[in-house]
Amino acid sequence: MSGKDATLNKGFWYDRPVLVTGCTGLLGSWLTGALLSAGAIVVGLIRDEVPQSHLSRSGTLQQIRVVHGDVTDYATVERALNEYEVDAVFHLAAQTIVGIANRAPLSTFESNIRGSWVTLEATRRCPTVRRIVVASSDKAYGTQPVLPYTEAMPLQGQHPYDVSKSATDLLAQAYAVTYGLPVAITRCANLYGGGDLNWNRLIPGTIRSALQGESPVIRSDGTFMRDYLYVRDAVRAYMMLSEALDRPEIRGQAYNCGTDQPMSVLEMTRLILKLSPHPDLQPTVLNEVNNEIKDQYLDSAKIRQAVGWIPLISREDALRETMAWYARYLADGQVA
Repeated sequence: MSGKDATLNKGFWYDRPVLVTGCTGLLGSWLTGALLSAGAIVVGLIRDEVPQSHLSRSGTLQQIRVVHGDVTDYATVERALNEYEVDAVFHLAAQTIVGIANRAPLSTFESNIRGSWVTLEATRRCPTVRRIVVASSDKAYGTQPVLPYTEAMPLQGQHPYDVSKSATDLLAQAYAVTYGLPVAITRCANLYGGGDLNWNRLIPGTIRSALQGESPVIRSDGTFMRDYLYVRDAVRAYMMLSEALDRPEIRGQAYNCGTDQPMSVLEMTRLILKLSPHPDLQPTVLNEVNNEIKDQYLDSAKIRQAVGWIPLISREDALRETMAWYARYLADGQVA
């Protein structure tokens, strides 16, 4: 993390035991690195080995304590919490690809919904846990008649991935209200950054195409509106919320995290191309998307007022950093 992250209370994390589920994912990889830089003792719950992940490529994996197992297995999660006397939990583990959720909903429901109640119940029963941040999503809102989304809007996901995030969100709220669990919930915009290896997502897919001199593919008609949040800004939001969970008014609350600057899929694609070595490339628009919400973007005023978080890295700088990561990745001969 850079000097731009001065809003973090890094002394807070020194020698603090932290469990990160989903630590091999995009957000998990960068969050784990930031926690280590702040002096935390990080325990990572890992189901599958992902040698191409940022966690592995950055060398972060070798610096953490690893518990091998599935987030849906209660005994594994309970053991990790208790044996490492965990104080803070970041529950990020999930199946995050909308297309996979549509194709195979049961595995998505199992990991995203069961994995959440298992983690919440294990944290409830562990006496050392004092703060939990659970990853929901802007997808939890489903389709709303008014934009941007605010935290007061109902959670009404309709498609499998969206439903799984609505359920995760409601489960966390239930544990906060019923058991007084010290939990906060994040509803982030579309995250991006180096390490996202899901090439069917807009930003990594477009960057890979641009770096290879190929026309990027847009699956929708290009008009879908989204907000895009750089992963390093998201990491700050997670850490700042966790730090604030000693305050009773933060507990049980959900917080939108975005830039409040939505743009269309076509606009984002053109911006990436403009910053790439091949700015003259033109995208191929397929217009074949099903079961996706057309427009989604957030109002992030609540987290700004609660903990002072705002995105600090400009979109252009964030995309340049992201493109540099993928350029190194592809130069190393990695393809998946």
